[in-house]
Formats: sequence, structure tokens, C-alpha cells
Amino acid sequence: MLRRYNLVSGRAVEVTEGETSILKYIAPDSTDLHTLVHDFGIDEHNLQSALDPDELGRLEVEDNGTLVLILKRPRSSPGQQQSEIGVTSVGICLGGGRMVVIQQEDADLLEERMNQKMGGLHDVLLRILYSTINHFLSHLRAIHGLSDALEDKIVRSMENRYLIEMFALEKSLVYYLNAVTSNARLLRKLQAGATRYGFSGEQIEVLDDIVIENEQCLKQVEIYSNIVAGLMDARGTIVGNNQNLLLRQLTILNIVFLPLNVLASIGGMSEYTMMTRGIPWPLAYTCFLVAMVLLGTLTWLAMRNLGVERRPRRS
Repeated sequence: MLRRYNLVSGRAVEVTEGETSILKYIAPDSTDLHTLVHDFGIDEHNLQSALDPDELGRLEVEDNGTLVLILKRPRSSPGQQQSEIGVTSVGICLGGGRMVVIQQEDADLLEERMNQKMGGLHDVLLRILYSTINHFLSHLRAIHGLSDALEDKIVRSMENRYLIEMFALEKSLVYYLNAVTSNARLLRKLQAGATRYGFSGEQIEVLDDIVIENEQCLKQVEIYSNIVAGLMDARGTIVGNNQNLLLRQLTILNIVFLPLNVLASIGGMSEYTMMTRGIPWPLAYTCFLVAMVLLGTLTWLAMRNLGVERRPRRS
């Protein structure tokens, strides 16, 4: 799918016809790929890299002077299942007074959270870079919320479902760390050759701020990744302890009711009636029930004194 944009009053406005300065190809088919390679002169290798989610971010300059960026972005919405969270690649070709954006899935690359108006294609590129960083940060906040929610569930859980979801979050953070690190290398290379690539002094200042924002994003990803990975063993131990506590409670119930079951079996047979023939049956069975309650209570107290049912005191 092809979407066309023009810069109008500092904003990218979608158009349907006429000359356009920004072309965005979303999941290009074979016809689009042929157009990009033969009409726009985009290198086929760079084109395939823009559609490869496992490709690392990089910056290249083609023989015709076109600036090519392979940028990494989060793939899916953080509100979806954790197994679907990942990263994707976006290709940006800037040259000849035109920008071509190639991406596998439709995503808003020009968020309106950057105050600076877009006066040219270099400003559009800066807006896309800023949007990418902001997109990573929003996903990190969502992942942090999911992690806290899963931790609360793991504390009460006796199954591995929530633990598996936590593993999926840890895997996603590894992907994010790799993606933001590759973007950092791209930005540093772009910053080093900004003047040669046609950036103005004001745009270079904005690029410097973007580099700093990406470094902060990278630190945040590293912190989240280390926290989630460092506590995985502890969370697995919590699930195991919950299972052990349940088994201990079931064992205690079995020990308490085992002698009571024996007595109840004896009391339900005719021998007990024969043994208490001289005593009215209401009184005999009342004493029998009282004896069972006392025996069960004494058994529970004995186990408690032995430390089987003793619980740690809360400070």
C-alpha cells in the first residue's frame, strides 16, 4: 500500500494525487518492490533489510548520494499479548528532494509531540527519529505496568502461566535492548556526519537532543531488563513455595482427619451400639462426637507445637 504526503504549514498532510515529497510504502508487494528498485534506484539489499525484522539498525550513503537509514521500532501494541511484543525495521531513503519510507506494518511515524515544525525533509527525518524513541518509552511504561500486575498474580499463583508471561516480557526487553542499542549506533553516525548529510545548525542541535533522549531510553531499557531478569529465579521460587504451602495444608488436614475417620468407621458399625447398650444412644453418640472433636483439636495442637503449622510472625 502506498500513502503520499506533502509538507503544508510545517505538517505532513496526506494527499492522493500530484507531486509528493514523502512516499510511505506499507508491506510493499512485488509491483511496489519493482518500482522502488528500478524507478527510485533503491538498492535491493537495503530494501530487503527494511522489511526484515531481524535486521540491525544502520546508516548508509548510496552511490547517488541517497541517505539510507534502517531504523528499529517496537512492533505491536503493548496492550496485546506479551508473546506478540517485538521489534520491526523501517527503511528511510532520503535524497533527490524526496523521502521514501518502507515499513512492513502501518504505524504513525510522525507523532505531533515534537514542537518544532517541519520545514523540510530533514525535519521530517528528525520527527521520525523522535517518534521512534517516544514509542519505545511508551512501550517500556506499558511493560513496567504489566510486570507489576504479573508480580501480584505470581505471589498468589500455584501454576506456571503467569511465570511464562513474565518470561515473554523478559524476552521482549532483550529485543528492545538490542534494537535501541543499534539505533544508538545509527544516531551517533548520523550525528558525526550531520553537516555532510545536509543538516542545518538548528537541526543539528535537535539531533543532539535526540541522541541524548535515545541514550536515556537505552539506560531505561537496560534497567528494566536487568530487574526482570534478576528476579526471575525469585519469582519461580515463589510459585514453588505456594505449591509447597498448599501440599502442607492438605497434609495437615489428612493427619487431623485420619484418626477421626477410623473412629467414625467404628462408630458407624453395630459394635459401638453393642458396647454402649446400657447407655441411651443420644448420650452415647454425643459423647462419641465430643471425643472426636477433642481428638482432632489435640492432634492439631500437637502438630502446631511441633512447628508443622507454625507461621512466621509479621513485623
